[in-house]
Amino acid sequence: MNQYSRTMSSDFKTHAPTVRTIVRQHVTSWSARDRLEGEPHMSSTEAAPNHETPALGNPDLPPEGAINTIDHPQSTRMTGPRNPAIDSQFPNQIDPPATDVSTQPFFWSSFNISSRRIQAGGWAREVTKQDFAISEEIAGVNMYLEPGGIRELHWHQTAEWAVMTRGKCRVTTLGRNGLPSVEDVEEGDLWFFPAGTPHSLQGLGPDGAEFVLAFDNGDQSESNTLLLTEWFAHTPPEVLAKNFGVAQEVFKDIPLHNLWIFPGDEPGPLAEDQDAAGVAWGSEPVIFRLSRSKPLYENSGGRIQIADSTNFPASGTVAAALVTIEPGSMRELHWHPNADEWQYYLRGSARMTVFNNGPHANTTDFRAGDVGVVRKNYGHYVENTGDDVLQFLEVFRADRYEEVSLANWLSHLPPSLVAKHLNLDESTLESFPRNTQGITPLR
Repeated sequence: MNQYSRTMSSDFKTHAPTVRTIVRQHVTSWSARDRLEGEPHMSSTEAAPNHETPALGNPDLPPEGAINTIDHPQSTRMTGPRNPAIDSQFPNQIDPPATDVSTQPFFWSSFNISSRRIQAGGWAREVTKQDFAISEEIAGVNMYLEPGGIRELHWHQTAEWAVMTRGKCRVTTLGRNGLPSVEDVEEGDLWFFPAGTPHSLQGLGPDGAEFVLAFDNGDQSESNTLLLTEWFAHTPPEVLAKNFGVAQEVFKDIPLHNLWIFPGDEPGPLAEDQDAAGVAWGSEPVIFRLSRSKPLYENSGGRIQIADSTNFPASGTVAAALVTIEPGSMRELHWHPNADEWQYYLRGSARMTVFNNGPHANTTDFRAGDVGVVRKNYGHYVENTGDDVLQFLEVFRADRYEEVSLANWLSHLPPSLVAKHLNLDESTLESFPRNTQGITPLR
């Protein structure tokens, strides 16, 4: 049981007589409205009388949530088979906030439950639309290459965006202008290859390279890439000889099966590989040092660093944000108007509630290695629920990062208009944050 759930449980016991009295007096169930109301000295989990304003919408009828079972304590019992290890990972699924209502497509997945394809040289696992139906715009791959391990020369029918999560990697590409690029990347760095860009990846010592790839199509998979070895093996030898201007015999020992990932010798100094590849000034950068970039938003609660076509011109179809949140702080209530949000959790623990019309509002929990998806225009927040720093990536199939902050919107309206909507005093609105914060600090 998480801290939120423990608080609710203890408050129910403390205020049970009050709650029962109110329930009997009003002959009604506790609703989302009741959860939100209370005297100034009351916590958000304590009981409060019904408001004079009529209760409208599904959050009130039919009543949902454990708060409506005080007179029926057995209603929350779970008597069938259970997996305690899984239950412990999802406290907000087992005991949802009382404000949750209805259901929607599950927006959680994880590389932690994906099968690894392992070969000498490294491994990979993926989360695609095939297994995570809501992930229509982005497919994700988590890959590791040992020191010297090579992801064979290949290209994709979709664009490839990637972030380094551990170690170092050497990246080679050939741009559409015919200019080559050879770069070394490390933790916190990105690369972006437009669709059809040939490239290779190689792990460097001492730890090799681990990274997460995001393709701008939810159906993309590691198993449907265009591989150099397969093309050679399925091209007539006389055609290869004619194309490369050599004798057919030189191709007699080419691999008949793809290599995909395979061991190799660690490469020499970067400058030597750049000279050998003919790297020249003027090629468009395909890498970006995201973790070292200037934050778009930063305060005591954390920071948000952005990489999109405005500061990383090569990234024409994928925008991203690296979000760092201090304990107790949260990613403010907001939505994204131009693309679905694909999330990858790097460290820490969080809960996120996703809101859609209906109404539908559902909360679940995230930890390192997990993947989340929030559809375009769905309202949401991400709260750091742990004692350590929370860090995750937001990835969008778009050329620019865009968001709408709820606080920013409400603070730029006539106060009387907002007050009438929410039954608030206009003086209260003066305390609302003005402009987009990105992160709401712990107060």
